[in-house]
Amino acid sequence: MNHDQCVGTNDLERNQIVIVAMSGAALLTFAGPSDVFMQADKILRLSGVRHGYDVRIVSPTANKKIISDIGIEINCTHSAMEIEGPVDTLIIAGNDSKGLKNPEYNDFFNWLSSVTENNRRRIASVCGGAFVLARAGLLDGRKATTHWDMSERLKKEYPLVQVDPNAFYTTDGNIYTSGGVSSGIDLALALVEEDHGKDIAIQVARRLVFYLNRPGFQIQFANLLPAYESSNIAAKLLTWFNENLHKPLDVVRIADHVNMSTRNFTRVFHKQTGMPPAKFIEKLRIEMARKYLEDTDMSLENVAEKCGLGGLVSMRRTFLRHLMTTPSDYRRAFRTSLKAVNTV
Repeated sequence: MNHDQCVGTNDLERNQIVIVAMSGAALLTFAGPSDVFMQADKILRLSGVRHGYDVRIVSPTANKKIISDIGIEINCTHSAMEIEGPVDTLIIAGNDSKGLKNPEYNDFFNWLSSVTENNRRRIASVCGGAFVLARAGLLDGRKATTHWDMSERLKKEYPLVQVDPNAFYTTDGNIYTSGGVSSGIDLALALVEEDHGKDIAIQVARRLVFYLNRPGFQIQFANLLPAYESSNIAAKLLTWFNENLHKPLDVVRIADHVNMSTRNFTRVFHKQTGMPPAKFIEKLRIEMARKYLEDTDMSLENVAEKCGLGGLVSMRRTFLRHLMTTPSDYRRAFRTSLKAVNTV
């Protein structure tokens, strides 16, 4: 990173990548994309290509400080508001969701709201950075994503944004958004591929020991069922459900267990959980199966049987419908890390 260049100047042979690291962000939200572009620049230079990348990490506040959640303080050479020259790609990395309305961000949001296609070729976000772009009005009417655990909040707070909670990253015009923290690496690799082709992007991915196109979707990480309050009927039944997942659990049997009529139970359950009993049970079976796949060596056949998912074909279809992956692929991706290493 060239910190000696004056603000607003531009190396005509290298595209300017400006990464705004929001306070409170995980280090990987800005360090990951930065490493991708820096590695790409090295590879391009070795290949004799002069149009690489000049990467700068800047702060969103005038004091030029970034405070991470783990207490690390980073002093930047510049704040975002001091960037005046041509910027190829502007990336907002993470956000301090507790403090975006803090007056110290006012100048930054005024600056960000003035960003257009005329002075920035691409604008992107990593993880909670989508909230920053949304507050600046840059995502109105556009498709976007953020960390799967924050997607519902993004929908609620910014209803004009078309939120896709499943994708690792999305593109809508010149606006790019990425999901969870590590998804910033996925997005940065995609931008390198867009600029310089697949071969260069593959070389960068190999150096970082990362997928060029990571298999799966964010939905594989999310819990299919929310946490319910203790007074909720689903929470009251959860232990009994888990003990009986291997058995048929039709609505008649469940209603009998709680001494309610089938009609009344169905009405109350749907009202309190937002879904019919059958859908809840199916999701609960998948959640249990995920734990067996992650933490045990139990055969797929036994997992399907213990969770009441029928045979292998039925379990595979159910996983594909809810998680967009198969049980065997899920196990390979999410099984206990050390166990996976020891069985290679």
